[in-house]
Amino acid sequence: MEKCSNPYCFADDNTSCADGHMTLQQCPAWNKHHNNEGEVQKDLASSEHMMLPWSGLAMGGTDLNFITGKVKPITVGIFGPESAGKTTILAALYLLLGHGDYKSEKYRFSNSYTLSGWEAVANSLRWQPGQPPNFPAHTPSRSSRSPGMLHLAFRQSNHELRDFLFADAPGEWFKKWSVNQQSEEAEGARWISKHADVVLLIVDREALAGSRKGAARNDFQLLAQRVISEIHGRPMALVWTKGDIEVAPAMEAAIRKAVVSFPSDLPEFTLSIKDAEAQSKQCFHELFDWILAFKRSGVVLPETAPVNHDPLFRFSRK
Repeated sequence: MEKCSNPYCFADDNTSCADGHMTLQQCPAWNKHHNNEGEVQKDLASSEHMMLPWSGLAMGGTDLNFITGKVKPITVGIFGPESAGKTTILAALYLLLGHGDYKSEKYRFSNSYTLSGWEAVANSLRWQPGQPPNFPAHTPSRSSRSPGMLHLAFRQSNHELRDFLFADAPGEWFKKWSVNQQSEEAEGARWISKHADVVLLIVDREALAGSRKGAARNDFQLLAQRVISEIHGRPMALVWTKGDIEVAPAMEAAIRKAVVSFPSDLPEFTLSIKDAEAQSKQCFHELFDWILAFKRSGVVLPETAPVNHDPLFRFSRK
C-alpha cells in the first residue's frame, strides 16, 4: 500500500489520520496522492463530517500529542522475537476487560481512544460462526512504520485517572536492534527503548523447545543484553509465553542467566491461552496487576538552608 502525501501521517500502517479525518477517503492529502489526475475529489473534500483528534485506530507518533497534552501516559514496551506472542498478550488484556473478567479493587477501566485498534488485534481470538479462535496476525514490519500505540485509561480508587500506552511492534525490529543498535531498520525499537516506562521481555517457550532452539536462545541472549543496557533500571518483567509447552531445565537456566545482570529483582510471569480457563485468566491477571501498579517516582527537591530574617546577618554581624 502506498503512503499518504503527508510525510507525518502513517495511515497506510493502520494508524489514525494525522489530520483527524475519520476515513482516508475524507482526507485531501490522501486523495491528492491517490487520484490519477492529482485532484482532490470535490464530493469527499467538501463533505461535512466532524473531525476528531483520534480515529479509534492504533496511534502513530503524531497522534501522541493529543494524549500527552494533559499528562505523560505510562508507556509499556513489549520486547520480544517474531511470533513470540506479543500481540496476543495485548489481545488477551482487551478481551478480559471486555468480558469483565479482569477486575481490580484499585483500578477500573475508564476509556480508550483506540478501540478500533484493540478490536483489530483481538478479533482473531474470538469465536465466530465457522471460524474458531486463532492467534492475531503477524505485526507488519516496514521501514516507514511507526510503533502502533494502543491506549487504555484506568480510574484509581482515589478517582485519579491514569493513561497507559501499549506499544505493538514487530519482532524483526528488536532482532535488528539487538544486533546493531543504530540500524536504520530498528528506529521503532529505539523509540520504544527510549520512551518505555515499563518493559516486558518476552520469552517464546515454543521456539526454545523447537528444532532451532539454539538460535532462539542466542537471539534472546542478545536481546536481553541490549534491553538491560538501554532501560537503565526501569521496571522490567520476564514473561514466558506459550506456557503449556515444556522446555528443558538447562534451557530455562540459560534464559535466566541472560538476565542475571538486571540490577533488581526480576518478576516472572508464565502465560498461556491453551491452559485451563481459570488458570489462564489468573496468570494474565497477575501480569496486568503488576503493570498497572507502576508509579513514577516523584520529584524530590533539594533541601534549602534555613532562612535567617535578621537584617544584620547579611553584614556577617551576630
